[in-house]
Amino acid sequence: MTDQNSLLPERESLAVRAKPYINVTPLIDVLLVMLIIFMVITPLKAARFLAHVPAEPDSQPHVGPPPLGLVVTIKPDRTVMLNHESDLGSVYDTTKLAARLAQVFQERTLNHAYAFDLRDRIDLPESERIERTVFIKAPRSIPYGEVVRVLDSVKGAGAAPVGLQIDDLD
Repeated sequence: MTDQNSLLPERESLAVRAKPYINVTPLIDVLLVMLIIFMVITPLKAARFLAHVPAEPDSQPHVGPPPLGLVVTIKPDRTVMLNHESDLGSVYDTTKLAARLAQVFQERTLNHAYAFDLRDRIDLPESERIERTVFIKAPRSIPYGEVVRVLDSVKGAGAAPVGLQIDDLD
């Protein structure tokens, strides 16, 4: 019995002396492998970008709108016009504008007026290849809600995408 009692303090001293040890070598190996993978996957950045800046900006000819470009202009008196066609209603009643846009899109479908980047995509149906981009131009004094009414009407007529023109604002 004394032998067992004499072993007990030794066992307790072993338990007290034992400390947990975490082997981090496998973790470092995994980290280095991941670092190498990310270094290989990351594409190389361009060392420089070449840009040609014109000497005189006035010497450049004025670039007009594209031939199939549609611009809906909201005038300060809240009337709406499409390109140079006036009398298409107002921001409060956009039915004439929506009807005219639907008519333009129907004419483009009949004439096969495709968007430039989609003209060779025969995998898409013809209705998706038609140029339907519309820009909305409005003075800054027009409230946001009135511009949204026109935007909803243009989207309802089938326009996609719809952009807001930010240059040449009144």
